[in-house]
Amino acid sequence: MPKGTETMSHYRYRHIVTFDETNLVGNVYFAHYLHWQGHCRERFLADHAPGVLKDVAHGSLALVTVSCAMTYHAECYALDEIDVAMSLRAASGNRIVMDFDFRRSGQLTAQGTQTVACMRRDDHGTTPTEIPDELARALRAFSD
Repeated sequence: MPKGTETMSHYRYRHIVTFDETNLVGNVYFAHYLHWQGHCRERFLADHAPGVLKDVAHGSLALVTVSCAMTYHAECYALDEIDVAMSLRAASGNRIVMDFDFRRSGQLTAQGTQTVACMRRDDHGTTPTEIPDELARALRAFSD
């Protein structure tokens, strides 16, 4: 998986479109953009909040997507290189709102947003929890 990079207030993840991510018409199937948002988030955690990623992997912390949306501007195709730029729109309580810009050769092809809730898991289920300090510090560097 390609390593993410940073520029200004965006965390960047590069993705090469594969043939299995396209439909019969040859363009990228719409749901893959949401999948790529997840890839970008995971790389961000690995690069900037590895302790949070460890808590998620061990099951004590859950980052639950509570809403997401996409707007499409241009089609992408197999073997296109897509630059996914993630930035923090807002963070409060246990909620984080992130924006995503998708570009091919500098052209904006799609935009997305995603809201994530931080939840703790224990023997009684899941309960809302504050954004972990390590994650809050990492996100501040990528706010618009």
